Order: sequence, then structure tokens, then C-alpha cells
Amino acid sequence: MDQKEKDHDPPAAPEEEPSASPKPKSDSSEEQEKIPIQSPPHEGAASLLGSEGTGIIQNIQLENFMCHAMLGPVKFGSNVNFVVGHRGKSALLTALVLGLGGKSLGSSLGLFVKDGETSASISITLCNTGDRAFKSELYGDSITVQRCISVSGTTSYKLKDQARNVVSSQETELTAMLDHFRIQVDNPATILQQEMGRQFFQIRHDGDRYRFFLKTTGLEQKLAEHSEILQRKAKSQREIDQKKEQLEKLKNQGIAIENHIQKMVTLKENLEDLKHEMAWALVSESEKDLDDMISDVNAGDEVTVKLNEKLEASKASFNETEKQYKTICENLQKLKEEAAALEPKRIEAKEETKSTDKAYYQAEAFYKSSQSELDNLEKIAELLRNKIEDQKKCEAIEKGGKKCSQIKKEESDVQQTLHQQQQQLTQWKEYKSDPLKRFGPQIPALLEAVDDAHRQGSFTFKPIGPLGACIRLRDPEFALAIESCLKDLLLAFFCDNHKDEQILQELMKRFYSLDSPQPQIIVSAFECEMYDVTDRAACHPEFPTVLTALEIDNTVVANTLIDMRGIESVLLIKSNSLAREVMQDQDPPKNCSKVLTACGDEVFEQCYYSCEESRPTYLGDVETEIRHLEKEIDIKTAQLLAFQQQTSLLEADVRKNQETIDHHYQHLKETKIGVVIMTLEIKDLEEEDTSQSIGLSVLKEDAQETKEEMKEIEGKMKAQKEKMENLRQLKIDAEQRYNDFKLKCNQVSEGIESLTEEENQTALEMNTKRQSVLHYEERLEQHLNFLQVKKEELALKKTELEKEISLAKRVCSERKEVTKSASDLDIEISGLRKAIQTESYSHGSQEEAIAITLLPCPQHTVAM
Repeated sequence: MDQKEKDHDPPAAPEEEPSASPKPKSDSSEEQEKIPIQSPPHEGAASLLGSEGTGIIQNIQLENFMCHAMLGPVKFGSNVNFVVGHRGKSALLTALVLGLGGKSLGSSLGLFVKDGETSASISITLCNTGDRAFKSELYGDSITVQRCISVSGTTSYKLKDQARNVVSSQETELTAMLDHFRIQVDNPATILQQEMGRQFFQIRHDGDRYRFFLKTTGLEQKLAEHSEILQRKAKSQREIDQKKEQLEKLKNQGIAIENHIQKMVTLKENLEDLKHEMAWALVSESEKDLDDMISDVNAGDEVTVKLNEKLEASKASFNETEKQYKTICENLQKLKEEAAALEPKRIEAKEETKSTDKAYYQAEAFYKSSQSELDNLEKIAELLRNKIEDQKKCEAIEKGGKKCSQIKKEESDVQQTLHQQQQQLTQWKEYKSDPLKRFGPQIPALLEAVDDAHRQGSFTFKPIGPLGACIRLRDPEFALAIESCLKDLLLAFFCDNHKDEQILQELMKRFYSLDSPQPQIIVSAFECEMYDVTDRAACHPEFPTVLTALEIDNTVVANTLIDMRGIESVLLIKSNSLAREVMQDQDPPKNCSKVLTACGDEVFEQCYYSCEESRPTYLGDVETEIRHLEKEIDIKTAQLLAFQQQTSLLEADVRKNQETIDHHYQHLKETKIGVVIMTLEIKDLEEEDTSQSIGLSVLKEDAQETKEEMKEIEGKMKAQKEKMENLRQLKIDAEQRYNDFKLKCNQVSEGIESLTEEENQTALEMNTKRQSVLHYEERLEQHLNFLQVKKEELALKKTELEKEISLAKRVCSERKEVTKSASDLDIEISGLRKAIQTESYSHGSQEEAIAITLLPCPQHTVAM
């Protein structure tokens, strides 16, 4: 490691440890060591340092150096200084050598860093006063040299001024300062290290002693400086010879420059003529461009006329289709009215059929009952059949009562639904005048309050909302699907910051009670750019995404829907079956998360979810919803009327069945009495004597009476059979009428289905023609805009032409007929300019050439 010392004093006798290469961890052998730190400078250096002690050491301070964590600052006097003590003497001497850039120490610099530390620091302050001060305007009266040594061996220098400010960190600056003060820390005559002292006493050859003599006396440095002066002298001689050769060349260049000047003048004149032609060539080309633009504008006017004709034809076709659609709708409405009128008649015929069937069956039962009276055994069976018939009648009454109750309940439900739909119709008519009420009855008042607060400066940015009012549907048929996608976000508001959010919440509390939910508030900076969703948007050539199906003017709204609902990855498909085919029967489209159908159903890759709502609430077309509700109300009104008629018929049947049951109960009572009487008579006859002859005649009389009674019963049966035939005919007629009404109803239903299909087809055709009208309107608008731009360009071109003519006249007042194009002239001009530039590069400009010819020949002086 190189060890540098700054002292100019003669070395002390080598009384320290045997090796001058330090072991940074040990300093115990330094007892009684005396080191002269300052002494009169060697070789008469006192006169060079000056009377004020310029370059002497004022103090030194060590940190983490060798075995010392902190040593100093050690201050020195202006004369000879002796350092005595048990420890630190060798450390100070070594630090002086290293701190002033010494290289005579052979050890690694990292060995001088104290164990456990990462770096060491040496600070040495030198006096900088007097006539020989080193850069006193920068450093002042003292210079502090600070050297930092890391444990890895790297080192750095800092030279500081009197105020301890860093002036330089270059080692060359330190070398210059040491040369200025003539400080030689590696000179053994200044600081003799112990190891070098031992080597000096061991020298045996005169050559080695002579080299040591040259080094200590400074002659070695003088020889190096003398060699450098000789080299500089040889270099100066070479430069003189080169200058003589250059002078001869300059004389030859003068002749070439004169020729160059003549050539430059000719080229510039040609260039000026070409510029004149160029100016009028540009005018000619602009006039040609102007003629072409006028032709384009005229052609554009002709295209405008053709587009207007196509638009009018498309509108006429659309109007014709619209009239056809209205005619179909009117016919369909008439058929529906006819079907509604036929339905009660069909129901009436059906009830009549049931009534005749019932009367016929009743007559047939009575006929059978009369026949059973011919046999006493049949009376018990008749009794049982009557009981069964009565039970059936009771069940029929009970069933009729339940059915009547059920119909009344359905009638009540229909009445309630009708009332709700009438309320919805009233609301939709209100929405027609004030669309914001669709998002809540409080919204108009809330928005007025927001406007007032914004005018008063309460908001940094005016809040946006509700979200549903900020978007528009490109296709109204997707209203329910988009509502199913966005859900409660349609009622949300947007604020730029949380302060605006708090103010908006306070305004909402005025219009929303504590138990009613408030709209959601989304905080997002208004000054933002629209997301680029090109790489993550769902891709399909036929079906749009929710993002493309919406017209969104506000960037904050669009970005929020992308973040919270991912609308760029949701496809819209009207048909449920087609949606299943696209999403589930084949690989889903790229980046598609799900598909929404026109009825609001959600179709995923593995599942399908139906929408609970049947109609849109916030995004639907007001006129369409009003027409739909009016149709539903008409249908519910017809159903309610049919239920009321059916209820009346059932109540009449129940009353009739009750009368029949009462009649059967009376007949059953009379039969039971007859059975009891006959049973008693049989017992009396069995108890009488078998030999009585009077009983035979009585029995004959009874038999005659029974025969007469049987004849009477047969007469009744005959009359009853005739009645049954009449009832059978009535039953057949009623069934025929019912079948006729049923056939008519089926025919009307088929007509309604046919007209409905024709209506849908016509609506589709009308929509296509509407799109055609919109297409031609859009094309016409784009063409008119394009034509307007062309006309503006034409006007601008005329202005530019006038400016070019004016500019050309300024360049050349008389118009020139130019046969060459501007591009050809530009090539010629470029060629001339390159020729001029080449001449300028080879000989300089005309002015420079003239100046060179006027320059005197240089005179060289050589100082030896």
C-alpha cells in the first residue's frame, strides 16, 4: 500500500517498529517514538514557502483509521513539531502520506480501515496565505484535503476551501497543489519510512545509491521535465514546416477561388431565372388544380340530385309499407273484436248443451225410476240410486260452489291486475310529458336542486345523472336486455370528487325518506379519456355488444359501465334459440362473457337464466309501452266480463241443482213410508190362518189393484219416454250450435294468427325500409358535408391562387409561359443548388473566397 506524507522535514532516525508497512490493528511498539513533523524546508524551501508559512500543515484528523475510531484534530505549530506518546504516532505519519496522495506504501488501502467499519477518512488542513498561495481566490487562507478509503480499497479526494466547501474532487487538482507547494511525500529526503530506511542501509551497488540520490535531490524529476521540453521543441518544428507547406497551397487556392467566383455568379443567375419560372409554374399548376376542383364540385352536385331522388323513392316506399301495416293492424283489431264477441256466445252454447244434457239425463233417470216401481225389489235399488244421485248432486253443488269461488278469485285477480295496469298507463302518460319521472318521482325536483346548487358554486363539477338519462338505445327492441344488464346502475349519479358526493347526498336527503333507498353515487374524475377496449371487446360479425348498442356522450358514464358491468364483452341477440346456439352449441365468441336476449334472458356458456321482468321500466319507448298497456287493459276487461257471465251461469246451475235435490229428498221420504207400510202388511198376512177362503178374494182384489197400478205406471213410462225423445233432440240441437260457435272461434283464431304473422312480416319489411331511408339520409348528409368541404377547399384554393399570383408577380412582374412542370423545375433548382453547394464546400462562398484572397500571409515566430 502506498503511504504518503506531506511534511517537508528531514526524516527522523528509524527508531520505530521494524516494518514501515503498517498492520492497521497494532500500534503498541510506538512507545517513546519521536517524529519531527515540521522543520525548516529542505533545499532552501523556506524562501519558497514565504514568510507567512504557506503550505505548512495546520492540523490533521483521522476517523476509523487503523486502530483509531477518532483521532484528532491534532494541531501543529508554525515551527518544528515533535509527536510523543504511547500510541498514534505511526498512524499520524501514515495518514499524512496517504492523505496527500502518497504511493510509497505498498499495502492494500482497505487494510487501513478499522475493523468492523466500511470506510476511513483523513482530513489535512494546509496554510494558504502569503504571496505563494495556491488559487487563493477559490480556497481562501486554508486548504483542507479529505481522502476517504473504503474497505474494498477504493478511494476518493475532496479539496475544500476555508469555509469547508468542496471546490474539487479531482486527484489532478491535488497533484497541482502539491507541485505548487513543492511538497514531495514520496521523497525519502522528506519522509523516510522505516522499511525504506532499512533498504537504504542495505544498498551495496553504486548505481542504486545514485538512483536514490537522484530521487532525493529532485534531479530525477528535472530529467523528466527536460525530456518533455525536448519533445515539445520537436513538435513545434514540425508545425512550422507544415505551415510553410500550407502557405504554398493557399497561393494555388487563390487562383482556384477566382475561377470559383465566376462560376458561382453564373450558377446564381441561372438559379434566379429558374426561380422566376418556378413561381409561374406553381401558378399554372394551381390553376389546373382549381379547374379539377370545380369539376369535382359540379360532379358532387349531380350526385346530390341522384341521392335526393333515391331518398324520395325510399321514403315513398316506406310510406306505402306503413299504410299497409296500419291496414293489417286494423283488420287484426277487427278480428280480435269479433273473437271477443264470439267467445261469450260459445260459452253460452256450451252451457246450454250442458243444461240440455242434464235435463235429458234427469228424464232418463225418472223413466228408469218409474220402471223400477214395477218390482218391489227395484224399490230398494231405486232408493240407493236416488241416494247416489243425491250425493252426486251435492258434489255437483259443492264443485259448482268451489268453481264459482275460484272464478270469483280469478275475477278479483284480473280486477287487481287491471287496476295496476291502469295506474301504469297513467304513469307512462306522465312519463311522456316528463321522461325523468321514469327514474323516480323525486328525480325532477332533485335535478332542479342540483342545478340551483351548481349555479351557487357548491359543486366543483355539476353531477351527472341519473345514468339511464345519459344513454340512448340504437335499437329499442334491446331495452329489456340492457335493463337486465345494467340493473340498478340506471338510477346512479356521478360525481367528480368526494366533496361533491357529500353535497349531493345532503340534497338527496331532502327528497328521499330514511326508509326509502337513495340512488347510488359513483365518484370518478370527469376529466378522463374513453377506455380503449379494442383488445378485450367481444367480437361477432352479426350481433352488437351492449357498448355498441348504446349511444353514450359522456366518457365517465361509458368508462363506469365498462368497469362495473363489462358491457364491451356482452353480446345482444334477439332470438333465445339463436343465443343458445351461439353461446352453448358452439365455441363462444372471443372475449364474450355472456349473451342477453331481447326478453332479458342471460345465456352463459354452461347455464341459462330467465328474466323476471316482462317489459322494460326505464329504457322502453313511451309510445310503445302505452300502446302495449292499452291492449293489455282491453284484454283484461274482456276477461273480466267473461268471468262475470260465467259466474252468473254457475250460480243459476247451483240453484237449479238445489231444487232437484229438494224434490228427490221429498220423493225419497214418500218411498220410505210406502216400504214401511208394505212390510207391516206382509207380516199380518203371514200370521193369518192358511185355510181362510176370504183371504183369496181379497188377494185377487189386491192383485187387480196392483195390475191397474202397473198399467198406470206403464202409461207414465210411455209419456216419460216421449219426453226423453224430445230432450234428446234438444240435446243434439244444442251440441250442433256449440260446435258451430266453436268452429267459428277456431276460424277467427286462425285468421288472427295469420294476420299476426303478416303484421310481423310487414313490420320487419317496414323496419328494413326505414333503415334504407336512414341509410340514404346518412349518405346524403355525408355527401353534403363532403361537398361542403370541397367547396370550402375550392374557396381556399382560389385564395391561395390569388396569393400565388401576387407572390409570383413580386418574384417576376411579367408572367412567363412555362413549358416545364414545377417538379422538373424543382429538380433543376435542386441540381443548381447542389452545384452551388458543392462549389461552396470545395472553395467556400463567394464572400469567404474574397476574404481569403485579401488575407495577408501569416508570419511564424519560433521561440526556442
